[in-house]
Order: sequence, then structure tokens, then C-alpha cells
Amino acid sequence: MNDDDIDMIERREAFRGYLRIDAYRLRHRLFAGAWGTPLVREVLNRGRCAGVLLFDPVRDIVVLIEQFRIGALAAGRAPWVVEVVAGVIEHNEDAGTVARREAREEAGCEILDLLPIHDYIVSPGCSSETVALFCGRVDASHVGGVHGLAHEGEDIRVDAVPVAEAFAALAEGRVANSMSIIALQWLALNREALGRRWPGVGRPRT
Repeated sequence: MNDDDIDMIERREAFRGYLRIDAYRLRHRLFAGAWGTPLVREVLNRGRCAGVLLFDPVRDIVVLIEQFRIGALAAGRAPWVVEVVAGVIEHNEDAGTVARREAREEAGCEILDLLPIHDYIVSPGCSSETVALFCGRVDASHVGGVHGLAHEGEDIRVDAVPVAEAFAALAEGRVANSMSIIALQWLALNREALGRRWPGVGRPRT
């Protein structure tokens, strides 16, 4: 299937506020070959984001942030959410540049090396948001405190967390957002490979 198998009948902007919602009316070709009946769908037009798991391989520490999230509140969850650093990719920006900028703004960290993890669609049933996810090597020796940009309403607590504790939080369900779950599971699968690129993995140093 490709774009030729989609008949776009109408696309319009239905709402614009902090976020934008677009309304679609379309039909698409079925796997059996015929055209399906017209569908009406609304899409949250979120755009592209970059996320980065900040990892200190010498101290075996990940840098995680915690901040208020309205979506968690609306879902009936605790609204202060433990996450990896992330930010929106503006027009003509490079995802890696955004990851480095957000690491400074949200966590006070300079990324020393950056590796891609995955590029994925967050919720394809209702949103256009995609995430370019990275792992960034940092020096976490002085990490902590509260960061973020006041004019963007950010109030972000930063924690340096031993990897074993982060994995335990993941296993216990205390890390409950997709970007952070993907990043930490990737780290669990790739620590040995990272050790060849970033010597010191798994050997904490005071």
C-alpha cells in the first residue's frame, strides 16, 4: 500500500490552540483490493519531537527528569511524570541539535556523544507525533536541581539515577510513558555494545 491507495476527500483545520486538530474525510483501498467506505477522523497534529536518554557510562547513571503533565492528569494518573529529556523539533531544525539543546535547558547537561535509538510514531491511531529518540553520553557528576524555561512554564526536577535503580523503576511500573520505557529497555539491551564505544560502562567511579 502507498499514497495511491488513499483517496483524500477533504482535509481541514478543525481547531487551533496550544495544539492543532485536523479533520480528515477519506477512503482507502482494502487489502482485498476494493475501495473502503469514507472515513471521518480527527488527528492531533503534534509534529516531530526529539528525545534523549542521558547516560553517564563511567558512573553508570542515567539522568531522568520529572515535571507536571496535563495528559497524565486527564488519564487519571499521577501528573508529575518521570521522563527522559525531550522537546519539539521546530521548522528546519535537526533532531540531534534539538536533543543537545533540550539536554542543556531541561537537565543542565552537555552531550558528549549522541547515538540514535529509534524514530517512531507515538500514537498512529489519533496523532501525527513522531519521536527521534537518542542516547546521549554525559558527565553526570554535577547533575541535579530544578531546570527549565520559566517563560515556557517549565518546572523540571532533575535526578541522577543509578542504572540499576532506573531498571527497577521500569520493572515496577514507576516509569510509565512510552519514550522513557523504550529508551530504558534499549539501554538494557545495548549496555554491552555501548561499553565498546564508551569505555567505563558498568564500572561506577566516585
